[in-house]
Amino acid sequence: MIVQGLGNVGYHAARELSDHGARIVGIAEHDAGLYDANGLDMEAIAQHRWEHGGIAAFPAGQVFANSQETLEQPCDILVPAALEHQLTVDNAHRIQAQVIAEAANAPTTPDADRILRDRGITLIPDLYLNAGGVTVSYFEWIKNLSHVSFDRMLVGAADMQSRRMLDTMQAITGQALPLHERAMLERGPTEIDIVNNSLAKTMGESYQRISELRRERGLPDLRTAAYLYSLELVAQSYIELGFFP
Repeated sequence: MIVQGLGNVGYHAARELSDHGARIVGIAEHDAGLYDANGLDMEAIAQHRWEHGGIAAFPAGQVFANSQETLEQPCDILVPAALEHQLTVDNAHRIQAQVIAEAANAPTTPDADRILRDRGITLIPDLYLNAGGVTVSYFEWIKNLSHVSFDRMLVGAADMQSRRMLDTMQAITGQALPLHERAMLERGPTEIDIVNNSLAKTMGESYQRISELRRERGLPDLRTAAYLYSLELVAQSYIELGFFP
């Protein structure tokens, strides 16, 4: 995996994927790029960037004075998470990734997009991929409208369900759990648990619909399918509001 940008988006995307087994082989920043096919210590590089304002002097891997060259190195997943128009007609033919995950806004120009599609590179569009922040903002808006936290609304019911399940298990087995273990199992989800689970469900269902649209309609790529899905949602909202018969 190669990541461009170690800001909030790039850093957390890299850390999350790394925690799930990805190997970070390249990092591109404003002052330089680093590449090592054996893997880079992302946390150490992020700390160095924080302390020195850049990564050019970090003692690891191959250093690219032109950080754009980092994007062209071999990898499975390329995550442009910094600036717009980073993948253009000038470098699209040299990209070696199998998947491009657009974590930035508009990192790929339309001409480059066509080149990458013709080369068989899967591109997960920004329209979908970096919508998580807006989705959570929507959850926050819902919470503010109700003037009550999610855990206050939902945790009581979850606690009750957990207690009933534990009571049933103890009745069947004839054995009681230690009080501290029972207390841990009874605890309902926290507000951040609820938000994370809701976000995962929303993003998962959205990707499923985008993927289905691409397959059903014979669309050329996920970006086109994402735009079509968005238009479907807008149209449905207008219909439900009575703007169309």
